[in-house]
Amino acid sequence: MLVLSTIGGVGMWSVVVALPAIQAEFGIARADASLPYTLTMFGFGVGGILLGKLSDSCGIVVPVVAGMACLVAGYAAAAAAASLWQYSAAHVVIGFGSSATFSPLLAETSHWFEKRRGAAVGIIASGNYLAGTLWPPAIQHFIESAGWRPTFSGIAVFCLATMLPLALTLRRRAPAGHHEAAGTVRAGVPRASGRPLGMSPSALQNLLMFAGVGCCVAMSMPQVHLVAYCSDLGYGAARGAQMLSLLLGCGIVSRLTFGWISDRIGGLRTLLIGSGMQCLALALFLPFDGLASLYLISALFGLFQGGIVPSYAIIIREYFPPREAGTRIGMAITATLVGMAFGGWISGVIFDLTGSYRVAFVHGIAWNVANMAAALFLLGRARRDLQPAAA
Repeated sequence: MLVLSTIGGVGMWSVVVALPAIQAEFGIARADASLPYTLTMFGFGVGGILLGKLSDSCGIVVPVVAGMACLVAGYAAAAAAASLWQYSAAHVVIGFGSSATFSPLLAETSHWFEKRRGAAVGIIASGNYLAGTLWPPAIQHFIESAGWRPTFSGIAVFCLATMLPLALTLRRRAPAGHHEAAGTVRAGVPRASGRPLGMSPSALQNLLMFAGVGCCVAMSMPQVHLVAYCSDLGYGAARGAQMLSLLLGCGIVSRLTFGWISDRIGGLRTLLIGSGMQCLALALFLPFDGLASLYLISALFGLFQGGIVPSYAIIIREYFPPREAGTRIGMAITATLVGMAFGGWISGVIFDLTGSYRVAFVHGIAWNVANMAAALFLLGRARRDLQPAAA
């Protein structure tokens, strides 16, 4: 599953690497060249929900094969695109296909593990960051040596040759025992009751989605604008790219570590701890802007923020029936993508209005605080629920 997640994650990163080449070939502005990224996120979000729902009813093989087919078709169409709009439309399909290797795989992984579920989910979730570490230099190499069109055609062939055999190894369905009885308690967590945390299932889902938007609006500020921020400070784009790579690399460590932590303290506490530490790291960008300081803060931000998104999958598996995992995890992950997309865009708007990223950092911190408030609210309700459960 980790290998599948890493291969399928190409859809999240190829569009970023190819942006300068696309801008040059079609003779368009930077804002227009960024449109395919936005549409990739749109396809990824929609695919996470629809393919997650498909995994609930058909198992994991069908959505992964469907995602592979979309990746192959999307990259082939993008390679043959004669205009920006054709290229952009192809990236909706690419994003949709890439989504099959994230939230559906997280849901499927959660069905196979009980005691070490958090660690297992964290490992699979790190595939997205591994893709961000491995794919960009490879894609950049082939774009420089062969051009972006042959590179995209090559990605289509590679996905077909590798993802289909890997998908077929997942034909075995999860053990029937993964459908836990409602109301049981594990590690102080009441499971899958009719009113989880004393709320309706839709209310809890919506609050988790709001929390997902909040944490990722904050998360997007460094991830999307770190390179530009370093350029504005006079350090150059190359330094910013190195910091971003460092951030993503530390994010892998974060996802593995926080997965281990969530097995011991539960998803809600893990969410609150990760969110609080992310807020602290984001706040450090305000007083410190030296080169060494930015490298250190980027590493800290990656170590703190990487485990937040997988914690939503753990929370959903703790408080919702297993048969709904694919759909609900897909909805939660889509909310985080909305936060990333909105946060990246609004930070640019704030910079255009103020001429500085300082207010944008404060804006991200405010959304982070909203996420912490939601986590505290849910944790308080969980503690009240534990009293009658323990009795």
